[in-house]
Amino acid sequence: MEKEILYKKVGARIKSIRQAKGLSLMDVVGKIEGGIDKSNLSRIEAGRTNPTLHTLYRLASCLGVQLKELVDID
Repeated sequence: MEKEILYKKVGARIKSIRQAKGLSLMDVVGKIEGGIDKSNLSRIEAGRTNPTLHTLYRLASCLGVQLKELVDID
């Protein structure tokens, strides 16, 4: 799988989980441990950047899911 496709799939998965939990981008920005910039989160969800493992871990914690759920893209 090409890395750009992987980024888009992971980003879409994060966005889907966030929306299913009824959270806005700003909700996550205000809640995530260590902070994250809204534009960075938006780029992650759009698949335009490669989030670090630590960022994915913090997003999973913030969203109340296990890390593996963010990258379960089949």
